[in-house]
Amino acid sequence: MLFYINFASNIFGMVEKLIAQKAAEAVNSLFGQEIGPETLQIEKTNPEFEGDYTLVVFPLSRISKKSPPDTADIIGKYLVANVEEIDAYYVVKGFLNLELRENFWIDFFLTNYHNDNFGFSGSNGSNTYVIEYSSPNTNKPLHLGHVRNNLIGYSLSQILKANGRKVMKINLVNDRGIHICKSMLAWQKWGDGKTPEFSGLKGDHLIGKYYVLFDKKHKEQIEEMVHRGYTEDDAAKNTPLMLEAQEMLQKWEESDEDVMAIWKLMNSWAYDGFEKTYKRLGVDFDMVNYESSTYLQGKEIIEEGLEKGVFYRKNDGSVWVDLTDDGLDEKLLLRKDGTSVYITQDIGTAQRRWDEFHPEKFIYVVGNEQIYHFDVLKKVLKKLGREWHDRVYHLSYGMVELPHGRMKSREGTVVDADELMDEMYETARKTTEELGKTRDFDEGQRNELYNIVSLGALKYYMLKVDPKKNMLFNPEESIDFNGNTGPFIQYTFARIQSIFRKAEKTPAEFQKELNISSIKLTKVEKNLLKMLYEFPQVLHQADDNLSPAQIANYCYELTKEYNHYYQDTPILQRVEPEIANFRVLLSFFVGNIIKNAMTLLGIDVPEKM
Repeated sequence: MLFYINFASNIFGMVEKLIAQKAAEAVNSLFGQEIGPETLQIEKTNPEFEGDYTLVVFPLSRISKKSPPDTADIIGKYLVANVEEIDAYYVVKGFLNLELRENFWIDFFLTNYHNDNFGFSGSNGSNTYVIEYSSPNTNKPLHLGHVRNNLIGYSLSQILKANGRKVMKINLVNDRGIHICKSMLAWQKWGDGKTPEFSGLKGDHLIGKYYVLFDKKHKEQIEEMVHRGYTEDDAAKNTPLMLEAQEMLQKWEESDEDVMAIWKLMNSWAYDGFEKTYKRLGVDFDMVNYESSTYLQGKEIIEEGLEKGVFYRKNDGSVWVDLTDDGLDEKLLLRKDGTSVYITQDIGTAQRRWDEFHPEKFIYVVGNEQIYHFDVLKKVLKKLGREWHDRVYHLSYGMVELPHGRMKSREGTVVDADELMDEMYETARKTTEELGKTRDFDEGQRNELYNIVSLGALKYYMLKVDPKKNMLFNPEESIDFNGNTGPFIQYTFARIQSIFRKAEKTPAEFQKELNISSIKLTKVEKNLLKMLYEFPQVLHQADDNLSPAQIANYCYELTKEYNHYYQDTPILQRVEPEIANFRVLLSFFVGNIIKNAMTLLGIDVPEKM
């Protein structure tokens, strides 16, 4: 099987493309057959072997009519003779390992070490990427699942921007529907007029309290009705509380004055609470949409679909679409009482975003339990004749699980986002103080560091896992100054900054004294330069795969390699000044990439810790 280099996506760097092109020329010159460079497999050489890049030769032996080792040897001789950048080659069975000249890595260093934006692309003039994330409900505060959602969405927007794309970050607030009415009704019945100010609770926390209370009272009524002979299903749909909530929703859609007043008041509490959480978490949006202002456009499009014969109305007045020919089923679009469902407003929202931005891609960061929902959305848009339906992309992330099981909002067993950040802060404070990392900090500096470390631990732990996978979140494991964690990377960045404090010189002063003509790279230095060289490629891969995890894990590998270097290699002491200058500036280069990579994850790095 052949593997392909994707030239169009820029996943591979210039040297890999050069090797592929020259290897293709070699096959043509040596064996008389033209092949495309994109048909060749080029990969990093396994660290156990000599070389920098490896050409897989097995498929070429059919062309050469020779054994894979002989084919590799012939191509290796050709490349060393004809490619200035290649210094030596090594044959390992059917693999051709190629070693680049040391000057290649030194030139790369000199060209890029002082470039603060190395790897980032300028605007490429492409169409806008619309990315929707967060999407809270105004009946409860943000929880652990929302934290992962927000962190993925925000980080992805930074990665897309770093690749030169125009990005519109949008938060769609789910501020209407039966679940909102449940909180409103419970507050109306049992709230005694309590406000956030009176209760001492954040507004979203106060509202969530009544959502949980509704569920408790609802379950009591179900139990009573089951005792009277109802089935549990029938009881759940017909409790007095549920019927009142449905009546309230109907009144809301009819703009009943009293219901709208309660709705506006309680939503204002929720918005204020959300904004405080977002600010603390370090995420933001370019635009906020509200379901209450998009569902009507969705209902208009449903009427359009009825006129076109794309949708149909049942005898009870409800509106449906038949997707059985598309491998799905029949899907409700409007209830029999005329009230809308989630898909209604998502149709309206998608149309609005197309009208406003004509985006290259609509990216929805939504949990994987909604895969079916977005399949329906794309197929409905296609049936409506929206040619842009295939630009809709659902980034379905896995659920966050806890050691004691899954969260349940209605039962009040969620991990609240604010309480989680409080817990992370306290754990960061305790761990940092035990390690003695704040002995010479004043109180303000300590508090700032605890905040940076706690949020860095939380964000990195969430983002290092591929978005599509479920994950188990363990707060204690996330705050560890060793291993694949945010604090380990943050501490390494601070360690690099300490070099300049010890030397009492700035990077610019070291730069003036840099003389690299006599430098002989050590193996670890060469490894570090190779890893730094890969940063633009990793950034492209993260963009192509919509995965912040690729940035996170690259950053960890780079940090781990640098720590080996720092511990085993004299940098300032016991070396010639020319070598010290180079090693300090190599450290500076590593620090810049760590900082840029962590910024893409929404993580701050401290200058000192």
